[in-house]
Amino acid sequence: MTAQEQHHAIVIVGAGFAGIGLAIKLREAGFDDLVILERAEELGGTWQANTYPGCACDVPSQLYSYSFAPNPNWSHTYAPQREILRYLHHVAETHDVNSHIRYRAEVVDARWDEQRALWRIETAVGVMTADFFISATGVFSNAKYPRLPGLDSFEGKTFHSLHWDHEHDLAGERVAVIGTGASAVQFVPEIQPEVAELALFQRSAPWIVPRMDRPTLGLERLLLRRMPLVGKAIRGGYYTMIEGFGLIGFVDTRFRHPYELLGKWQLRRQVADPALRAKLTPDYMMGCKRAIFSDAYLPALAQDNVEVVTSGIAEVRAHSIIDRDGVEHEVDTLIFGTGFESTPGAFERFFGSEGRSAADVYEQRPQSYLGTTLAGFPNFFCTLGPFGAAGNQSAIYMIESQLTYIVDALRTMRARGAQRVEVRADVQEAFVREMAERSRSTVWLTGGCESYYTTADGGNAGLYPNWSFEYRRRTSRFDVESYEVSA
Repeated sequence: MTAQEQHHAIVIVGAGFAGIGLAIKLREAGFDDLVILERAEELGGTWQANTYPGCACDVPSQLYSYSFAPNPNWSHTYAPQREILRYLHHVAETHDVNSHIRYRAEVVDARWDEQRALWRIETAVGVMTADFFISATGVFSNAKYPRLPGLDSFEGKTFHSLHWDHEHDLAGERVAVIGTGASAVQFVPEIQPEVAELALFQRSAPWIVPRMDRPTLGLERLLLRRMPLVGKAIRGGYYTMIEGFGLIGFVDTRFRHPYELLGKWQLRRQVADPALRAKLTPDYMMGCKRAIFSDAYLPALAQDNVEVVTSGIAEVRAHSIIDRDGVEHEVDTLIFGTGFESTPGAFERFFGSEGRSAADVYEQRPQSYLGTTLAGFPNFFCTLGPFGAAGNQSAIYMIESQLTYIVDALRTMRARGAQRVEVRADVQEAFVREMAERSRSTVWLTGGCESYYTTADGGNAGLYPNWSFEYRRRTSRFDVESYEVSA
């Protein structure tokens, strides 16, 4: 180690739900020499970054929170962004995580040094080395932009929902929104009443099902504070409800029919115009793309100042968009609701023992072992890696399973006095083959759509094709026999 390098036993990238949870669980296990590198000026991950109007969780708050840090005081069934961020700040402060976070410390380059048997990490604030390197960067961290002819010629205002410009006044403007994902479904109803015209460019209609959000009552919050078992029961109920979407995802696509009837009922009762309703009717199986919970989106699209454009974009001009039917739509502001890159951007900067980046490995094909380790990357762990995320469960549930696995791995290393650990290539290959085989008949691959659930060649992009409780069983202990471990 040079004089300029700081060394830590554990370096974690990302101070969102996964990074904060890791720090808490590692400290509970007696690992105190750890640091969290956060590129932003504040903790919170996606809940710090996304501040667009209407931003909120689409998983009930009682489930979208740490099981070890329940919050009886959620204001709504589905908490808004600022409240989730406050919750994370509270948990970090309560568990003294803040002292481990280094802000504005974006990772520029991280490489495994075989000779020194450690990770060398270049950051915006200096160079560090670490015995163990853990990525907790999350999946939705970098905005994805479409390639549109003439976009560079547009002279109006443009921004992505991830980088919402709160200084820009939309009142009375002609606004174009490109994309109909979860973010757009949330911000469109918020901006629709204030804009003069809103043109929504829709490539494919999302399945919309009732959200049924409501403010929680003071009596409810009092009961949850005084009787924690009630909160656990509610959490369990929500878990069971959301887990049921696995019936569509990877059990049998025929289970989609009751859910699709619910979506069609929502569309019929909220959109009276048959022509608009036809535009907003999905042409693929529910579950092929992420179904979205909303009670406000469809009514917003039915307003007189909104036009849903389904013909596609032919060209962007200085002050307008030309659709593929040749119709010109005058635009003052263009907002991208086009989602996120499927691979965390930081993966491009993580290099294993063979000199390849984690992003290069993913581009070859999505691969990992249990979404937590990667062959060719010694002493490296990650959260929500390929096949470590579920399409039918709260991300927090999956993250907590991974925290258990990673902490047990480090505890096992400490007990054995081992210095180096790497998943065996044959074990990872068997796991990836299992994931591919289980994915063949899933709605993600056979439902008639394209989405971030799938790769360009039609494979599973990284969803775990089984029940989340089965995943928790598999990650309940570190299976050291699946790894090469050495002193």
